[in-house]
Amino acid sequence: MRQFSLLTVATVAASILGSAAHAQQPAAAPPPPPQYGMPISLADAMKVAAAAKANSEKLHINSVITIVGPSGDLIYFMKMDGAQYGSIAISRAKARTAAIYRRPTKVFEDVVAGGGFGMTALTLPDVIASAGGLPIMQNGKLVGAIGVSGAPRSVIDQESSQAGLDALK
Repeated sequence: MRQFSLLTVATVAASILGSAAHAQQPAAAPPPPPQYGMPISLADAMKVAAAAKANSEKLHINSVITIVGPSGDLIYFMKMDGAQYGSIAISRAKARTAAIYRRPTKVFEDVVAGGGFGMTALTLPDVIASAGGLPIMQNGKLVGAIGVSGAPRSVIDQESSQAGLDALK
């Protein structure tokens, strides 16, 4: 019985000390953000938008698709017939956020969904916390971003945005 008690105490002590030592490890540094490149060409922007449109059509969704350069300024815009007018500003905001913050807008959606301190993301200028905005990368550099709006759920907008990016591969 005494052996069992010592073994139990040793196991508990090891798990407490082990987790404390593990908790003290410094967090890994996030990878550096991508560098900005020259703005996406009009031809490539049209190719990205066409692929995003094709995906939206496949899903029977009338979307608005915006392509911006690295600065968040407009390169190409497309509003499918029947798309809601509110999606014009939303798709532009998604593209702009993805470009100037160099990350997908889903990152902001997830941070805000976590609540607490994450809610401060909503105070950043030009941030929309809704999936569907993706950076466009070429040769390892950010050359623009795509924003898609119109689906009933933002993850579906993200799917169309991804289809647009896949057209450049």
